[in-house]
Amino acid sequence: MRTRTEPPGIGEAEGFLPILRADGTLTDVIELTTARLLLRRWRPEDREPLARINADPRVMEFFPAPLSREESDRQIERFERHFDEHGLGMWAVERRDLPGCIGRMGLLLAAFPAPFTPCVEIGWMLAAEHWGLGLATEGAREVLRHGFATLALDEIFSFTAVANARSRRVMEEIGLQHNPADDFDHPNLPEGNPLRRHVLYRSKRQDWLRNSDR
Repeated sequence: MRTRTEPPGIGEAEGFLPILRADGTLTDVIELTTARLLLRRWRPEDREPLARINADPRVMEFFPAPLSREESDRQIERFERHFDEHGLGMWAVERRDLPGCIGRMGLLLAAFPAPFTPCVEIGWMLAAEHWGLGLATEGAREVLRHGFATLALDEIFSFTAVANARSRRVMEEIGLQHNPADDFDHPNLPEGNPLRRHVLYRSKRQDWLRNSDR
């Protein structure tokens, strides 16, 4: 079960089938690279920098609350288990010109009660000192390509609190579409919580194939 402070986009994955190749074997989990970023599996040395990011109130403004070190470490364990069980997940993010983890980015299976779930969610979170450089958009665009071109997912979703203009801008820049009729109250946040109302963005593989220059 999700703890009180666990980010609400990370749903329980029970009931999902793993992402498989055509021959029925589990998809290899690969690293992704862009001009400036490396997205890779988690290492023990990532725990401290991710804990700092998860404790930063600027970064966690649109999450229920900052995470403790213990909660942050458990989050990494869930990310790694998600990769092993489903063939996709949330990578650690590095800048190729700077060693060390600067955040997380990837694909997760979301299963909280909502009209559009179960679904595959694309998400990202970077340390505040790396904002404003286009890194989230650059990485998210590659994750989206991986989801559609490599994993052949039919549809990918993203969601956030209505007021989260930074993340909404990234969603729009990578080509996700927003229909206000899809917006919803997140069931893991209580009535009256200012973050409860969420916007929903999505993209279908057929639309990505038609619009992407790949």
